[in-house]
Amino acid sequence: MPGFESLIVITAGAILGLGMIAGIAAWCWKGWLELKRAELGIGPVAAGPPVSGRIDVADLKERVRKLEAIAAGVDY
Repeated sequence: MPGFESLIVITAGAILGLGMIAGIAAWCWKGWLELKRAELGIGPVAAGPPVSGRIDVADLKERVRKLEAIAAGVDY
């Protein structure tokens, strides 16, 4: 028969494990709800502009730099 200290350790481990499982389940549930909101188009999904918009802006900035270099007579 296990001692009293062993039962306390086993119980504490079980409670800690259940708490971790409950936390992970809550995190997954929140993610699933966000996914469904995004599919339905409810509420803000992303904080910033879409990635393609940022890529387009970066491409335009690079083109402007090249044109400025050509106008200044620098071989780019």
